[in-house]
Amino acid sequence: MQPKMIFEKEGVYLHTNAKKGSLDTSMPGFIRIVERAGVPALEWSPLQDEAGSTPAVFYTKKDGEEDTNFDPGYEPDWAVISTVKKDRECVPVKVSGQWSFSLPLSELYSLRRARFSFGRNFLVLTSRGGHPLPPLHFHRGGTRELLRALHHYIILDPSPVDGRLFLAYPHDSGALSQSFDKLQLCDDGSSDLVSRFIQDPYATTFSGFSKVTNFFRVALRPPELHSHSRSANDPGMPQQSDDEPGFELITCGVELGPRPNVTRGPPLDKWKDFLDPEGRVKNPEIIKKLVFRGGIIPSLRNEVWKFLLGFYPWNSTAKEREDILLAKTDEYFRMKVQWKSVSEEQEMRNSLLRGYRSLIERDVSRTDRHNTFFSGNDNPGLTLLHDVLMTYCMYNFDLGYVQGMSDLLSPLLFVTQNEVESFWCLTGFMELVHQNFEESQEAMKQQLLQLNSQDSGSLCFCFRWLLIWFKREFSFEDILTLWEVLWSRLPCDNFHLLIACSILQSQRGELIGSDHDFNTILKHINELTMRLDLQSVLCGAEAIYLQLIQCKELPLKVQQVLGLYVPSSSEESSPDSQANETQHLLGLSPAGAAAASNSVPTYP
Repeated sequence: MQPKMIFEKEGVYLHTNAKKGSLDTSMPGFIRIVERAGVPALEWSPLQDEAGSTPAVFYTKKDGEEDTNFDPGYEPDWAVISTVKKDRECVPVKVSGQWSFSLPLSELYSLRRARFSFGRNFLVLTSRGGHPLPPLHFHRGGTRELLRALHHYIILDPSPVDGRLFLAYPHDSGALSQSFDKLQLCDDGSSDLVSRFIQDPYATTFSGFSKVTNFFRVALRPPELHSHSRSANDPGMPQQSDDEPGFELITCGVELGPRPNVTRGPPLDKWKDFLDPEGRVKNPEIIKKLVFRGGIIPSLRNEVWKFLLGFYPWNSTAKEREDILLAKTDEYFRMKVQWKSVSEEQEMRNSLLRGYRSLIERDVSRTDRHNTFFSGNDNPGLTLLHDVLMTYCMYNFDLGYVQGMSDLLSPLLFVTQNEVESFWCLTGFMELVHQNFEESQEAMKQQLLQLNSQDSGSLCFCFRWLLIWFKREFSFEDILTLWEVLWSRLPCDNFHLLIACSILQSQRGELIGSDHDFNTILKHINELTMRLDLQSVLCGAEAIYLQLIQCKELPLKVQQVLGLYVPSSSEESSPDSQANETQHLLGLSPAGAAAASNSVPTYP
């Protein structure tokens, strides 16, 4: 079958710069979209190769092969950000001759459009294997025409962190495989669902609720129910429904006993009494129970938070903590130097890193500005917030920066008043919630399902609650208390879900049995922000937990959420794991370290 020419443009120069000192750094040629056996591909070939072709070679390294000598002349989009499905089997980019290439459009991951200072357009293509191609310079224009031709085969969606970066998606992406930022809930063309839920969950939900409902009902519904959601006209599309979703009382099929009354206790107000002569915490479980029961007084938070978030092991001595701080300080500034030393020229060729910096700067400028630590212009607190988030991109190349992380950092920085300590506390916090920020949003889907296995579409307003652990729902001071309670990991790891249940329970009269329509209910939920009583919510969540664990016929799924059921294949942690943790942080051999007990806390 003869190849079918879809698009062709002459005067497209490929920037090689493969060998330093070479004067010939650009090569004229043709850019084409060609269909071969029905498979569209983007191809470039130089003018001198038009008469013939040479055997294909590959950019991608295969098992047992040596690395190729391809050098685009600049640092590719390095692993600071580009971690697209590492385990994916890469389809190689074919290269005919020295520089010609053919890239199937199904393997195009991103396209960055930019201009040189003298006004010539150029494109940088990246394959789904993470391999950047040399920049293509459009000396005679034509980028718009190329983009229009590409739109016949793929969706080019502007990145939320860089308006010049376009992410490629196939036209037939189903709802289940789309990430949240592809839902296109709003009519303004914005694709950043996470940021819109953070800023205004009511407006986001209200303006695009039909799409949210459709997504959750298809993507979050158990697989066996999907077959009933197909349209007769198009079996590949989920069935649309014009019915307005409502709230109803759903029973779990088992008898729950009476809900007990719960009272809160005083905050932890003593610390040295719990330390032995060498500075070890004598009984961490008592500390955790006290924190869960009443929180921590402000003067002790700076010390206790470092243990709750794993910066210091519970059994470390005062001397060991000094050594850990020195080692972690050195490690932090080595990572900070990595991004501080990137020149403007390097950053110009690293669109994702530049995009993260832009997003961080934008978020920092509007994070907790009402707090004196971050208020005003040229505030050093804002500089620390920016620097810690940039350094986290170096620490966690896979995740980088996602909107909402500044909300997690600001209370840590406020309490520690220290750049290094707040950074390592952030890494500990992110160990608990990092899955919330992953592109697939699978963790968020799972949590919404755990809240309501019937139809999570009705609980879409809980998205922001779970994403940043209620940061925008309570006052700044209340969040400090709530988070330290959750960090105790008592009475179960998913206590934050019970917090959400407690909030919903407190609003039961508005949600069930009222004559309000769904939009009015959504507006009511959104207006709860800063009006919730934290102590009442905590008491309600604990009461729900106690009521559930007293049920003898609790469904297995609920037991798993509450941590009451552990699969038989799971293994208990070794008794000396806690002692080894200190040695690991210090980079020392665990040999000779005293074993410490790692008893499981009991509750209540």
